[in-house]
This record gives sequence, structure tokens and C-alpha cells, in this order.
Amino acid sequence: MTALFNFQSLLLVIILLVCTSTYIHQMFPAILDRNKDGLMGIFWKCARIGERLSPYVSICCIFMAFSMLVGN
Repeated sequence: MTALFNFQSLLLVIILLVCTSTYIHQMFPAILDRNKDGLMGIFWKCARIGERLSPYVSICCIFMAFSMLVGN
């Protein structure tokens, strides 16, 4: 089953995208800052979400980790 049809997997992919984009922006800010438009702009926006909502994103990561443990 793909992540598009499973809601929990879709949320996991989105959270991982936000966390990865934020990490890349912290390590190499020039890569995402020069690509604010187009397809690469999605990663810049995800990095902004991760930077500004980091407590909520970390709570979501913890919640998803526990839900994966309980679900299996």
C-alpha cells in the first residue's frame, strides 16, 4: 500500500519531509534560500515550517514513533 492511500503513512512522509528540509537548511542554507520558487520551493517552505513550528513538529514525531510501536 502506498503512502497516498494510507493516512498514517502520508503523515509520516510529510513529517519526515519537514524534518529533513529543516536539517538541510540548517547545514546548507544557501541551497534552499536560492530556490524559493518552483518545485524546490516546497523544500524551502517545509524548512520554514520546521523552523517556526519545531515544538509541534517534534511532538508529532514522538507521537508517530509511539503509534508505530503500538501499531506493530
